[in-house]
Amino acid sequence: MSEEPHSNTRRRFVRASLASLGLVAVASPALAASDLIGTLLARSPPAPASNATAAIVAAAAGLERAGGRVAHRDVVGVADFGRHSRLPRLHLVEMAGGRVASLLVAHGRGSDPEHTGWLTRFSNAAGSDATSEGHYLTGEYYVGAHGRSMRLAGLDSTNCNAEPRGIVVHAAWYVGPEIIQAHGMLGRSEGCFAVSPSDLSTVLAHLGPGRLLVATKL
Repeated sequence: MSEEPHSNTRRRFVRASLASLGLVAVASPALAASDLIGTLLARSPPAPASNATAAIVAAAAGLERAGGRVAHRDVVGVADFGRHSRLPRLHLVEMAGGRVASLLVAHGRGSDPEHTGWLTRFSNAAGSDATSEGHYLTGEYYVGAHGRSMRLAGLDSTNCNAEPRGIVVHAAWYVGPEIIQAHGMLGRSEGCFAVSPSDLSTVLAHLGPGRLLVATKL
């Protein structure tokens, strides 16, 4: 008997995970998650199977933890800061289909003071310039010092200072394949989720206001 394709196995796994947690994926009328994830997967490689499965589990558990605070539960972002910054580690998880697409994202300089590309510590402290671990609710879009950006609200004691610290999603010149080719790692933010300028529109479209973003080490 031939083995079942991994993508089908993963879909069955995520459906079972969601059912066991009592979660139902609810799509926002403004977002066709399947179309967006499909487009992203068509131009970038899928996440490794082990990372994708771990991201799905983290996304489902995060939705259960956040409860009714998350209005749109179709797509969840999971930033796996256990991976080196040269690797795609911002996982966009399509909850209904169990598909995962991954993009580059930088961590804070206070989390990697020696600039090795590895996040060595999280911090919620003001002035730490570090990445904070925890669950975030995505907020409104705005145009600021880094151009088009998206506000974040920390939902946990480990990231409750996100708003006063100005931790947001924005694009940065120091995130992209060319930076990795030149330096072997991304640059560092001041704790924000900095993505490639070429990926910003995709990230904002997937994780528009009222969704969940999880920062963790898988």
